[in-house]
Amino acid sequence: MARRRHVCYLAAMPDDLPPATPLAPADPAVLGLDAAALAEAVRFAQAHETPWPRDLRAHLEGGHFEPPPDNAILGPVAPRGGPAGMILRRGRVAASWGDVRRTDMTFSVAKSYLSLLAGLALGDGLIADLDEPVAARVRSPQFEGARNGAVTWRQLLTLTSEWEGTLWGKSDVIDRNRDLNREGKARKGEARPLRAPGTFWEYNDVRVNALSLALLHLFRRPLAEVFRDRIMDPIGASRDWAWHAYDTARVTIDGVEMPSVPGGGHWGGGVFIGAEDQARIGLLVARRGRWEGRQIVPESWIDAIADPCPLKPDYGLLWWLNTDGARAPAASRRSLFASGAGGHVTWIDPERDLVSVTRWLDPAAFAGYAERVVAAMRD
Repeated sequence: MARRRHVCYLAAMPDDLPPATPLAPADPAVLGLDAAALAEAVRFAQAHETPWPRDLRAHLEGGHFEPPPDNAILGPVAPRGGPAGMILRRGRVAASWGDVRRTDMTFSVAKSYLSLLAGLALGDGLIADLDEPVAARVRSPQFEGARNGAVTWRQLLTLTSEWEGTLWGKSDVIDRNRDLNREGKARKGEARPLRAPGTFWEYNDVRVNALSLALLHLFRRPLAEVFRDRIMDPIGASRDWAWHAYDTARVTIDGVEMPSVPGGGHWGGGVFIGAEDQARIGLLVARRGRWEGRQIVPESWIDAIADPCPLKPDYGLLWWLNTDGARAPAASRRSLFASGAGGHVTWIDPERDLVSVTRWLDPAAFAGYAERVVAAMRD
């Protein structure tokens, strides 16, 4: 079957941008880390590569998430690289491994990036209150009617919206009853009876994509451009990353056709980025939204994303939490995680002034990796 040619809809980078600012390395001992124990954590990460094959297109088309026809790819997909990662302590690089500048798919890590964009929208006054219905600010068919018209920003950000519909050719039914513990065992979505918005938690990519569309209506320019101008450029990121839309995801705003980016790579597309740029984003969050004296993301938003959802205490505003220690027993209970299928985790541990990025690490091995990182700390 002929494959469609996908296009990257991130606007071209300006020619006058400065090169990426290097993240400064430091001797582990200066950062309060035992070098030998830290090296063991790195070896562990390198030795526990994700079981996913390098050919990601074949993996997704083979039904990793769901069987045909719901598994149809709508956006770009690229072969993956090998394990890579970085460990930062006190804002300095203590260790790195693999190709940390290679741009790879990140899957649901993009959800946490959408959360940062929502924080910008709230800070700009484009969102007045997270508990306000999206329909109060966004005039779009996707947020009309008794159900969808009542959905709030907070419900979209906590995955409790129960939004119903088809967006960009994908129905929310595909991800109904999705069990994250059974990823890799393709199943058909079941049209279970919907609950009232705000009363049921469910990991549903179509509903996250509805949030992305709503944010696009607020900013009235492609979210990849907003993310570049408001976050990535100010923190000295590279020019290599991109946020790809589906071929079907187009909307006209103010007479201009724009892409609406997804919050994952479930059906292709999403954020393609290197571990070093991800470490910058993690450090921005660890520094409570500040970078070199400038407040990039409202500080209040950093608190908001870590507020547990009452229906899912280990989930905040599109960020995973460690409130019960289940994700990583060795990590502090205040830890935040931007996590994506296939083994992508940005781990922020504010109690230890730690930022870790792991790429293509077997998810089953993450807790063991975190235990070894913590064991390397001497103060």
